[in-house]
Amino acid sequence: MPDLKDCKIVFLGTPVFAVAILDKLIQEGCNVVGVVTAPDKPAGRGMQLSQSAVKKYAVEKGLHVLQPEKLKDPIFIEELRSLHADIQVVVAFRMLPEIVWNMPTMGTINLHASLLPQYRGAAPINWAIINGEKETGITTFKLKHEIDTGDILLKEKIAIGQSENAGSLHDRMMEAGALLVFKTLKGYCEGTIKPMSQQLENNEHHISPALKIQTATCQIDWNTDAVRVYNLIRGLSPYPGAFTYINGKMIKVYEASFELAKHQQTNGAIETDGKTFLKYATTDGWVFLKEVQLEGKKRMDISSFLKGYRFN
Repeated sequence: MPDLKDCKIVFLGTPVFAVAILDKLIQEGCNVVGVVTAPDKPAGRGMQLSQSAVKKYAVEKGLHVLQPEKLKDPIFIEELRSLHADIQVVVAFRMLPEIVWNMPTMGTINLHASLLPQYRGAAPINWAIINGEKETGITTFKLKHEIDTGDILLKEKIAIGQSENAGSLHDRMMEAGALLVFKTLKGYCEGTIKPMSQQLENNEHHISPALKIQTATCQIDWNTDAVRVYNLIRGLSPYPGAFTYINGKMIKVYEASFELAKHQQTNGAIETDGKTFLKYATTDGWVFLKEVQLEGKKRMDISSFLKGYRFN
């Protein structure tokens, strides 16, 4: 295997999360010979073409950028092959066909935002918080056919704060992930890191999936306990946001708190002083809305919302 400084790397990624990892590789002087990212897409009121976060960064750094519509396109495959990559690094990108991930001599490394084999899938950060986990982590592994099942290279545990939401955990994982990917590449090239099958760990853990977040997932069910609702709100904040209804209108909830207390109200009933608090009844207490966004309005703290809202 070549030394890391001589290793030709192709990087595949799209969102901001991936930029931090690519930036770390560039800062460390890695030989990134190409960057693969999503095609430009129309966005905004003017529907002008918008570049992915990874493309913007790559262009600024003068890196060679590829933006295939289809990953099996023969033209793209030949251009990718012409880069003669020793290894590929994938971070927050779409599923790769075997002809792509199996192309480099050293294979393709992926960064996943969980402690694999836990939370395989599209939304590991969200589901770890929604399920009330106290700890998660990041994993580097080698790609193979089945999603998120390849041999593990390195792991790092990350504690989840009691009031932390998906946004803040995402940012911490992004920084930790940059270091882990670089450490993985260095050790893998030097031969000090050996891939380990996930199958060895499957009997030791109850495996929870991290399925793509659907609209139905985001709707708050008040016929459950306060902690469960609180964790759902944290796990979906700031995006896509948990929601409920108030006087027939949808309201997204970005921040909340809870209180365990016996009450005689129907689940989902509202109590408010019209000035400082708005709370919903659950099976074992109350959830206080702290930061919200009523449909058609801007996001605001609950006091500002109550100042301008008139209850029926």
